[in-house]
Amino acid sequence: MWLKIVFISSLCICASANADLRHYIATLENSSWQVGENSPIECRLEHDIPDYGKAVFTSRAGKELNLLFTLDMWAKPDAVTDAKLISLAPKWRPGDAAKQITSLSYQKQFNGEVPKKAAWTMLNELSQGREPTFYYADWYDDSHKVAVGISAANFGSKYREFRSCLANLLPYSFEDIAFTVLNYKEGGTELTRFSKYQLKKVQEYLSYDQDVELVVVNAYTDSYGGRSINQRVSDKRADSVKDLLVASGISMDRIITEGHGEKRHVSGNDLAAERQVNRRVVIKITKPI
Repeated sequence: MWLKIVFISSLCICASANADLRHYIATLENSSWQVGENSPIECRLEHDIPDYGKAVFTSRAGKELNLLFTLDMWAKPDAVTDAKLISLAPKWRPGDAAKQITSLSYQKQFNGEVPKKAAWTMLNELSQGREPTFYYADWYDDSHKVAVGISAANFGSKYREFRSCLANLLPYSFEDIAFTVLNYKEGGTELTRFSKYQLKKVQEYLSYDQDVELVVVNAYTDSYGGRSINQRVSDKRADSVKDLLVASGISMDRIITEGHGEKRHVSGNDLAAERQVNRRVVIKITKPI
C-alpha cells in the first residue's frame, strides 16, 4: 500500500496500514455555504461538512467587530485533544505550500472553537480558494488521524453576503443595553436628551432580538412634591417606557413595570444634580441562559 504523506513544516501525517487518516471535506458538488443569520444583531456563515458536522463563523453586535469560528461536531471530543489548523491549497494547485494558521485544543464534550484573529485568517484563506483543515488524533485511538477540511467551493457569493451583514451590525451589544438607567427632567415624563438617546438604543436592539425573555421597568422620583403625587409620576414614567418598548415589538406580557415613587434614592435631594439622579427609570432585560 502506497504511503500518503502530508508535510506541514514539522507536521507529518501518514496514512498507511499503521496510521489511518480519515479525511472529511465536502466535494465540489456538495459544498454548500449558507448565511444562517443576517440581522443587525448577529451574522452567521455556515458550511456543512458531510458525515462530520458543520463549520460556523459568527459575529454579533458590539462596540468592536468580533468573530468566532465553531467546528460543530456530530460526535463531541471524548477527551482533551490537541489539534493543528492548516491552510492547504486545493488539489488543482499542487505547487502552493501549506501554511499553519494556529494550534488549539478541543475540550472534552465541547465543539472546537477558533478565536477572532485565526478565524479572520480562515476567511481570508477561503476567499483565496484555499482549504483550512484541522488535523488531530482520534480521541479513541491516537494512531488514527483525522483531517477536517473546510471547502472553498461555492464560498464567494455567500461570503459577500456575510460581509454585507457585518457592515450593518449595531455598534453595541445586548450587554450594553441589558441594564439601562434613564433620567428625567424635573416633573412629568420627559427624558433628558442623553436618556432619549439611550432609550432609542434599547428600542432598536429589542426590535431585532426575538430571544428577550423579560423586561423589568422600575421607575423612581425625587422627594420634591407629595408622596402620592410622586407615586403617580413614577407610575406614568414606567408606563410611558413600557408603551415605547411595546412599539418596538416586545410583547406586553414580557414587560413588568413598577413605580416606586420617592423610595430607594440613590443620591441626596438637596441639589438639583442629585435630584436628577433620583428621577430615573431602570430597565433590566434578561434572556434565556
